[in-house]
Amino acid sequence: MSRPSLFWIEPGSAPDNFPPAEAALKYPDGLLCLGGDLAPGRLLAAYKKGIFPWYCEGQSIMWWSPSPRCVLLPDEFKMSRSLKKVCRNAGFAFSLDSDFASVIESCATGRSGDSDTWITADMIAAYQHLHDLKHAHSVEIWQDGELVGGLYGIVIGRIFFGESMFSKVRDSSKVALACLVRHLLDNDFHLVDCQVSSAHLFSLGAREITLEDFQSRLCRYCTPESSARLWRSEPVSVRQFLHLA
Repeated sequence: MSRPSLFWIEPGSAPDNFPPAEAALKYPDGLLCLGGDLAPGRLLAAYKKGIFPWYCEGQSIMWWSPSPRCVLLPDEFKMSRSLKKVCRNAGFAFSLDSDFASVIESCATGRSGDSDTWITADMIAAYQHLHDLKHAHSVEIWQDGELVGGLYGIVIGRIFFGESMFSKVRDSSKVALACLVRHLLDNDFHLVDCQVSSAHLFSLGAREITLEDFQSRLCRYCTPESSARLWRSEPVSVRQFLHLA
């Protein structure tokens, strides 16, 4: 049985030249199309449609829109007793957009120190460009002045599209997510797109929704309003930021 052919996007074509997300393959789940480029306009158009790039070095750019979709509603985040204890006692500090470059580089390197991941050099350059344009943002977790955890993603309207996180100290990536959620709640954000489901994300309160539900939320909350002003802070105590006694 032959595999279905995938839509090919010519580099330099119209930024929103994507097939409908409903056309994505069931296996591999969510693969929608190939090609194109990582220009800011195309990336932003993709996220607004619920599509994101995910591929390895040497491959054509692959665009995905899995169904069901894993999301986290900020008010459904689960703060376990053990995580609360870490946030209170580990001496972590939290900041926003203080060192985006180091966060994405650390996410690319991963735990093993092997930089051969899906966060390629082209991806790093593309998301750094989005950060310079105030569309991509980072959360940093510090301990004794050292960057030990964090995450980054794209912000459009009232949705945070999570991309990757890293941890150099146990639970520091969870602390980054806890601080992100607090920041989103304080600023009336609706949703964190987690992209792909995992038991780890479910343990933190994430859940799956249908593609139709996800797209409906995109239409409602991916408004053109600017939230760039919300994404800059110097390091402050995690305990203080989360109001933990």
